[in-house]
Amino acid sequence: MSPLPHLDGTGMPAHHAGELLKLDTMTAQHSQHQAPHHEGHSFGIDVGGSGIKGAEVDLATGEFVGDRLKIATPKPATPEAVAEVIAQIVAEKGWNGPVGITLPAVIKNQVVRSAANIDKSWIGINAQELLSQFLDTPFTVLNDADAAGLAEVAYGDDIVRTGPVIFLTLGTGIGSAFLLDGQLFPNTEIGHLIVGEQEAEHQASSAVKDREALKTKQWAKRVNRVLYEYEALFNPSAFVIGGGISRKFDKWGEHLSIETPVVAAQLRNRAGIVGAAMAAKEGIRP
Repeated sequence: MSPLPHLDGTGMPAHHAGELLKLDTMTAQHSQHQAPHHEGHSFGIDVGGSGIKGAEVDLATGEFVGDRLKIATPKPATPEAVAEVIAQIVAEKGWNGPVGITLPAVIKNQVVRSAANIDKSWIGINAQELLSQFLDTPFTVLNDADAAGLAEVAYGDDIVRTGPVIFLTLGTGIGSAFLLDGQLFPNTEIGHLIVGEQEAEHQASSAVKDREALKTKQWAKRVNRVLYEYEALFNPSAFVIGGGISRKFDKWGEHLSIETPVVAAQLRNRAGIVGAAMAAKEGIRP
């Protein structure tokens, strides 16, 4: 397996996922009637525990085209309620091309197999069947951290494309993407591993930091404990930290003491949207 060395003829990075990620051609029953605004652009939507965000993406650069639109995640975040917000974002942005959608869940053959920070009624839902009732464009659905990891491989630091790397998003929970020489092994969800007496994300997510009003050093100590456990189990060559908290990595990263290098993601909290847009364009369906 090899890293991602160049852009293809469409302006997209040549191959974002490889032998470890099952690829399928995205169903596009509406594609002959709908066309994206620009051949090299796509649209990504990132469903999170607190907000649902969407933006048009220039796939040649990984940059947003225009402003990102964010709408609060419905409470409860049932399948129909979330689908309505997704459709609203697509409509408000005037997009009529491929759409990539991330969920904080294990996605296998487009069926939701877990539900982290969204309503448990998602479990067992066929996302394609549900969302086709709300969207009149071709789309694909994948795990949120997997999408972010793919985006970092395509547009981030070289360290993400070399050796075994664990990409983590620290937000409402802890999402994960396992990468080997730039190739993705999907649906790992190691934020739910028990570290000490509770799940990793219940003690070291950025939401926990805010909820418990932890000082930076206190919270970083918890993150370090989680990373130490991951280091012992998986022995990665590096950890890459994404999510909004990565913007402040310079302030809390200095408190980490594990041996494995830890770096901040290049795309910060844009990665989920960018990775979703890539998946839509390439027809990636884990």
